[in-house]
Amino acid sequence: MDNLLKRVTIKSWAEQDRPREKLLVQGRRALTDAELLAILIGSGSTEETAVELCRRVLHDCGNNLNDVSRLSVSELSRYKGIGVAKAVSIVAALELSRRRKRQREAARPILNSSRRVYEYLDHIYKDLPHEEFWVLFLGGGCRLIAKQNVGRGGVSFTPVDVRQILRGALEHNARGIVLTHNHPSGTLRPSNPDISLTKKLVEAAEACDLVVNDHLIFTNKSYYSFRDDGMLEDGVL
Repeated sequence: MDNLLKRVTIKSWAEQDRPREKLLVQGRRALTDAELLAILIGSGSTEETAVELCRRVLHDCGNNLNDVSRLSVSELSRYKGIGVAKAVSIVAALELSRRRKRQREAARPILNSSRRVYEYLDHIYKDLPHEEFWVLFLGGGCRLIAKQNVGRGGVSFTPVDVRQILRGALEHNARGIVLTHNHPSGTLRPSNPDISLTKKLVEAAEACDLVVNDHLIFTNKSYYSFRDDGMLEDGVL
């Protein structure tokens, strides 16, 4: 019997093994790179399934999606089973991924100085008539992972739960923490409760292998940095 007649098509696979059905049942993370690409092209050729074809493309690129993303439409179309339409689908999908990465990096700035933190959060604190407390969770290289509002109070006081801050840092797998709050009164110097809270958070963070990078106090006109003022140096707090 001709080998082509013996081929097993994707439609004859067990339903849980078909890429589309597998994604629907098990989620996108359960699929291999080849299976995800196979969904894009929909079908292979008379000689190989879509998954096999995409495995071959990946193999030729060292199993590196970055290298696949550099292939042009004409280069992809050289593979039997990938016409211009399928090649365009692959190029478009990988370009979307590239743009998503750029947008994500833009939305996650590097906050490695008090000035950068101030410029990033100033719009949140501007003209607030009450105190708020925001925490920034940072990853490697001081890149922002997430920000979280952990307190909202009156004119001169904001209740803050140390455990909530540490829990957020651990949940986001953060390496560093930046504490921030505002003084609607316009006073730039930290109060005794501000200093006490910072000390408590520094000690609690150290126990969790975390670092409090800074604590900023915002006013409508300027800001104060514990780090810049030497308040976070050993033995000061």
